[in-house]
Amino acid sequence: MISSREDDNLMPRFFILIYGIVSFLIALGGLFYFVLLLGDREIHSNPVPARPLATAILVNISLMTLFGLQHSIMARLWFKDFLTKLIPSVMERSTYVLLSGVVMFVMSYFWQNIEEIAWQIEHPAARAGVTAFQMSGWGLLVLAASQVNPLELMGLQQVYFHFIGKPEPDAEFTEKFPYRLVRHPIQLGVIIGIWAAPTMSMSHLLLSASMTLYIFIGLYFEEKELVKLFGETYREYQRRVPLVLPFLKRKNRFKASEY
Repeated sequence: MISSREDDNLMPRFFILIYGIVSFLIALGGLFYFVLLLGDREIHSNPVPARPLATAILVNISLMTLFGLQHSIMARLWFKDFLTKLIPSVMERSTYVLLSGVVMFVMSYFWQNIEEIAWQIEHPAARAGVTAFQMSGWGLLVLAASQVNPLELMGLQQVYFHFIGKPEPDAEFTEKFPYRLVRHPIQLGVIIGIWAAPTMSMSHLLLSASMTLYIFIGLYFEEKELVKLFGETYREYQRRVPLVLPFLKRKNRFKASEY
């Protein structure tokens, strides 16, 4: 029979578990909308009227700035320390996931379509080859995420272990493939996925360029925190493995001495 005190402890753990699951589902929905945006699919049932080019560019840059600020600030250790003074630490990752999903919904819905075409590959074999390369990028993303505990990335591991009353496993450093190829294969997969497009609209080009800029700015700060977390193990890893572009082993990585 469950005691009254045990029952009181179980209910908050249950609600935190539900919070984590709902946050994951919202993020999944936001990601789905974002994938539609990357594929230049129509998202609105009643399309937003076309705006002047300058206005469309300004709106899109503002949306991308919102995306970058949310992802970058909430991923920093100082913000995590601040947030966990307001909510239980076990909810921190789920809150990041939740707001990431909301921001992706907002960005995808309000993104302004710019119809001009930057490039378009006409040859069927060439289009198929570029599309296959694009799919390989998304496949690399999925593979890389599966090697670093996707349940932890989505906040589900934290709330589950809290619910069952067991300590969460410590973060482990891994060099499994594809982490032997580059230090950040998830970001490499995104870069391939957003740039390897057989048809590149100006809207997609702006999204790809701003997303790539965000990725490299974010990696600068993430590398610092990984050095703090794993110490000399990660510094040695930096010396051996390129940052994100495997064919630029010397030029594309930040120097370990910077950290």
